[in-house]
Amino acid sequence: MGTARQSHRIGILGSGNIFGRYVAGMARYPELPIVRVGDIDPARAKQAAVEHSIPAWGDDAELYADESVDIIVNLTPPVHHARTIVTALEAGKHVYVEKPLGTTVEEGRAVLDAAAASGRVLGSAPDTFLGSASQTARRAIDAGLVGTPVGASAFISHSKAETWHPDPRFLFQRGGGPVMDMGPYYVAILVNLLGPIASVTAATRIGAPVRTVTAPDRAVDSIEVEVPTHASAVLTFASGVIGTALMSFDIWDTELPRIEIYGTEGTLSLPNPNNFDGDVRLRRHGDTGWTVLEPAVGLFGAVDTREQHRRGLGVRDLADAVEGGPHRANAAFAFHVLEALCAVETASRESRVVPLESGCERPAPRYAA
Repeated sequence: MGTARQSHRIGILGSGNIFGRYVAGMARYPELPIVRVGDIDPARAKQAAVEHSIPAWGDDAELYADESVDIIVNLTPPVHHARTIVTALEAGKHVYVEKPLGTTVEEGRAVLDAAAASGRVLGSAPDTFLGSASQTARRAIDAGLVGTPVGASAFISHSKAETWHPDPRFLFQRGGGPVMDMGPYYVAILVNLLGPIASVTAATRIGAPVRTVTAPDRAVDSIEVEVPTHASAVLTFASGVIGTALMSFDIWDTELPRIEIYGTEGTLSLPNPNNFDGDVRLRRHGDTGWTVLEPAVGLFGAVDTREQHRRGLGVRDLADAVEGGPHRANAAFAFHVLEALCAVETASRESRVVPLESGCERPAPRYAA
C-alpha cells in the first residue's frame, strides 16, 4: 500500500438519491477524482456539481464524449442500466454500475457481450461484500471455523422507503421490488462466502397493491405496485449448501437475523449486508455464547453511523483491475447474482426448480491481499 496509485478521472452518470453517498465514499480515494456529472436533466447535474465542488457538468451525451473521463460510475435507475452501460463502453469508458447489472438475464448477457467487445472493464455493485464483515466471515469459513457449510439463511425486510424517499416509484416497478433492489446485497455476500448457485426455486406475491408515500418532500402520493413485494426462495449452491432467502417489502418489523451460515461445527451470524462493516459473530458447537471475530480487513466507515451508507469501494476495485490487479466485483460475478435473482420470479411463475446457466469464481479474498 506504500506505492503511489495511478489516477483515474471519474464521471458520474445520474445525480439522484445515492449520488452523495458515492461522493462521500470516494473522497477516501484522492487518486479517483470526480471531474464531471452527467444527467438527462442538466440543471440537476449542475446543482449536484456545484453542491459537491465538481468542476464540470452537463447532459449524459456530454459525459460520454468527455475524453478526460476514464471511468463512468453509472447511478441511473435500473431500467436504464443496460442501455447506458453499452453506450458508455462504446464511448471507450470503463464502467462501474449500481446494482443490478440489468433488469433481465437478457440485458445482463448484452452488457457482458458489450464489455467483451469494447475491451473496457465493467464492474457492478453491490460492493459491500468487499467490506470487513463479509471478508471476516469469508476468512472464518475458509479457516473451517464452522466446519463444512450445510445451510444458510438470508432475511430481507423493508427499509420503509415510502416514509423517507422522495420518489420511491422505482422500488415497485420493473427492476425493483425486494428481490432486485435488496436481494443483490444478500446474494452477493452468499456467493462470496459459499460459491456459485446451481438452482433456485421460489414463491412470490404482491402484498399491498397500492403504496402510500408519506415522505415529507415526496414527488408522488401513492404508487401502484407492479412487481412482487414478498418472496421466499430456496437457493441450492453448487457445493451442496442449501440457502433460504426471505425477501419482502411487506415486513416492516422483524426480529430475524440478517444472514447466518450453518456448518457441521458451528454458526456464523453476519450484520446488515447493505453496510460494509459490523460485528461478525461465531458460535461453535459446545460454546456457551457467541464470539465477535476480529475484522479481517480495515473498516470502510464507522459502524452504526451514516458512514456505513457511503459507497465507492467497488469503484476502487474496478480501478485496481484496470491497473492489472484482481477484479472482485466483476461483471461475471454480478451477472451470476442477477441470474439467481431473476430465477426467483421465474421459479414462482412456473412452479419449478430453475437451474442456473452461469457460474462464477468466488472472488479472491481481500484479507489475503
